Amino acid sequence: MYDLSDVLDTDAVSSVRPGTSVLIAGPAMTGKENLAKDILADGSRRGEGALVVSTSDGAENVVADYRERAAGIDNLQLGVVDCRAEGSSSLESRDGLYVHHVSSPGDLTGIGIGITKALESLHGAGADRGRMALMSLSTMLTYTDRETVFKFCHVLSSRLDAAGYLGVFTIDTGAHDEQTLQVIKQAFDGLVEIRDGDAGREARVLGLTDGPTTWAAL
Repeated sequence: MYDLSDVLDTDAVSSVRPGTSVLIAGPAMTGKENLAKDILADGSRRGEGALVVSTSDGAENVVADYRERAAGIDNLQLGVVDCRAEGSSSLESRDGLYVHHVSSPGDLTGIGIGITKALESLHGAGADRGRMALMSLSTMLTYTDRETVFKFCHVLSSRLDAAGYLGVFTIDTGAHDEQTLQVIKQAFDGLVEIRDGDAGREARVLGLTDGPTTWAAL
């Protein structure tokens, strides 16, 4: 089981089944990506593998940011799937780092292949447990329709389940209509909603317990 309660202070995420996929949803600039990265870094501190799928930042920036978050961790195992259109990087896969490039955030087949290769590399290095973050589905939705993205998320959830990994995905709720959000949400086992409350950013968890948790400060 995966324990996310060090990042999200609620018992609802203290024992999350391997293979679970969670959607982190909220308006722009509410810290969705930071939360996803913190969930991965917490896993790295527990000796787990980490896989970042980025549709905006290049591999160099992703690796530099993650190494800073995971400073002091020995034997860091990190996979990165860089989905920028440029598809180029000076980074090479070596010493616990596994980098794959995809031509576009709309190339869902290529992204799926990159994720599979990264998972295989992490497993081959002994990271039988790990966490994956895909940031962001909103970028994918600018390239393709919601039904295609839904099917991609569903297939990817099965792949994570087979690998025994935990998946977290982000989406900007302000960028899509309600019907699109409802379709995408159906692909996930759980949902973390983020909002700007009176006292700062707040989050609640839905789908992983019998009812939603109360809003709590992040």
